Amino acid sequence: MLKLTKKADYGLIALRHLASAQRAASAKDIADTYGIPLPLLSKILQKLTRTGFLISEQGTRGGYRLAREARDITTLEVIRTIDGPIILTQCFTEHAECDQSTRCPVREPLRKVHEGILRLLSAITVHDLTDDQMPIPSIGNLSTIQITQN
Repeated sequence: MLKLTKKADYGLIALRHLASAQRAASAKDIADTYGIPLPLLSKILQKLTRTGFLISEQGTRGGYRLAREARDITTLEVIRTIDGPIILTQCFTEHAECDQSTRCPVREPLRKVHEGILRLLSAITVHDLTDDQMPIPSIGNLSTIQITQN
């Protein structure tokens, strides 16, 4: 199952908060607003600062603020920064081979799904997350997929 870790989820929540507020906010303010454990959020914010997503400001009006425009930060890069690579199945890792690799009938279709997920996440920015009515971005033929029941 493809699932975000709590760290990635909390990181995106914090970035959305900062994009919406358009001002610096403390880790405590963000943690209190969303019920996030402060020690965990502090570690996530420190990592996002080290990797250039946030700027940490000291002083009475200090806290964290976005280092780049929210429109320029994709959900894919945030998730990869916090969680590492996104892997739908082990087939898509560098060293993954299994007994079925050469004759697997779903490897190629799953590769396409994997690439579609990556394209979708790279098309959604932190700014997009601030819009509660955010439309799903159209990325190739993903917007035309229809789900049918047999």
